[in-house]
Amino acid sequence: MPDSDPPVTATAAQPSADEYGALAPFGHRVFSMLWGTWLIANLCMWMNDVASAWLMTTLTSKPIWVALVQTAATMPVFLLGLPSGALADILDRKRFLFFTQVWVAIVGSLLAMAVFSGLMTPPLLLLLIFFNGIGLALRWPVFSAIVPELVPRHQLPAALALNGVSMNTSRILGPLLAGTIIASLGSAWVFMLNAVLSVGAAVVITRWKREHTPDPLGRERLTGAMRVGLQYVAQSYHLKGVLARIAIFFFHSTALMALLPLVARNIEGGDAGTFTMLLAAMGAGAVISTFGLPRLRQGFSRDRLVLTGALTQALTMAVMAFNTNLWVGVAAMAVCGAAWLTTANSLNVSAQISLPDWVRARGMSMYQMAIMGASALGAAVWGQVATLSSVPMALAVGAVSGSIVMLFVCWRWPDRGLMEDPTPAGPLPLPKVVAPPESGHVLVTIEYQIDPAQAPAFRALMEESRRSRLRQGALAWDLLSDINDPGRFVEVIEDASWTDHLRRFDRASVTDAALRDRKMAYHIGENPPVVRRAVRETTVRGGRADAL
Repeated sequence: MPDSDPPVTATAAQPSADEYGALAPFGHRVFSMLWGTWLIANLCMWMNDVASAWLMTTLTSKPIWVALVQTAATMPVFLLGLPSGALADILDRKRFLFFTQVWVAIVGSLLAMAVFSGLMTPPLLLLLIFFNGIGLALRWPVFSAIVPELVPRHQLPAALALNGVSMNTSRILGPLLAGTIIASLGSAWVFMLNAVLSVGAAVVITRWKREHTPDPLGRERLTGAMRVGLQYVAQSYHLKGVLARIAIFFFHSTALMALLPLVARNIEGGDAGTFTMLLAAMGAGAVISTFGLPRLRQGFSRDRLVLTGALTQALTMAVMAFNTNLWVGVAAMAVCGAAWLTTANSLNVSAQISLPDWVRARGMSMYQMAIMGASALGAAVWGQVATLSSVPMALAVGAVSGSIVMLFVCWRWPDRGLMEDPTPAGPLPLPKVVAPPESGHVLVTIEYQIDPAQAPAFRALMEESRRSRLRQGALAWDLLSDINDPGRFVEVIEDASWTDHLRRFDRASVTDAALRDRKMAYHIGENPPVVRRAVRETTVRGGRADAL
């Protein structure tokens, strides 16, 4: 962290037991208001998916066009996931969220007008679905980033679980409502209703009295913000573990969702109604499980919950592979929904609490990209397995492999708890210079004098320093040792610009402050470590020497 001592932070009072309840976040008016907009947004998403898929079947009978509907809807998440997260961290989040709702409303209106006018064609439908997906790709990271602003930290798990309730409730109601409207009025009216609901949600967002505080250093450049977001996750053992677990879980569990229509046909008397009932049972199980999550979180570790949820979901997938009874299927899907939400919520909370506010949207955008990427790949893989063998075999293999891989990951890379406390260390004094450089990379050197006998332990500690500097946004990091003085080490940090160098002072966390104290404990010089700052005048290609 920057070379300055952080202030001491006060300890907050212990919350009462009632404040940990599943519905406690609804006690905050702004959360309740924005949760309603999130419910509407999810409802519109599911309605739009159903109406788009059905409309394509009326425009063409070619399977490839129908399959491309899902591709067009999800592709924006891959293309715009990280950029949208960077924008949500750079811009005013309230205005950005408002913009996403307006965007979706405009696209919904265009879809409705194209159908009403008779101008709709398969290529035009795919284009408009893609544009609608852009709105969804932009909206998810910013909403994920604002939730921690709305509730106290101890209520964040419950708030995220309620967001899961919103998603699963809309998963049930959206298709039912869309199907009713399509049957009675046509697909165009579904798109029009989506536009109206999105406008209503945008109006609600304007009532949120949030004051945006502009960064005194100015906005980050989009490319730089994306680089820093990737670096933060890459240098965090905790976040990499979360992303690995969520990707493994969705890659395997998606087999059931992708093949559920065929599973429903294998049930006695199976038809479209059977498929809808199984989906509704899964959503209901997820909603009901929300009320038991607070107690589970207090009694079990994160990995225990993730393992239990993943293994339970795998078991229900194995049951559905060979089941032919409707009510057994309904019960299994309800348990599956509960296990699904427990696993996803545990990992979502784990990601949220480890991200500082300045990079939260970027981190959560990568979390969403991991989910979408693993789901898309899993659907393709397990669909091919089912084609080459059978649906029961694909589900059985998915259940077994999902259990084995998750057990291995949790054993090989165990959860060590929250290793990086993202709480800000507080305002730090900025370095004083006569004339701040207008361009050029900034090199910072910090010279330590240590006991040579402690060199191995110091090098190990400096590896933590490397991760810390890179998480804060440094462009490069090196540790140099003096050939003639085995106790002299020089830490070298490179920043892309003077402004980026100053940003690291604002990003220092409590963990960074503790790390600085640990490094200082090794320093045995009479004076503090010497800190020098310089501007790179030329760029030398090739490697750097590791010794002075």
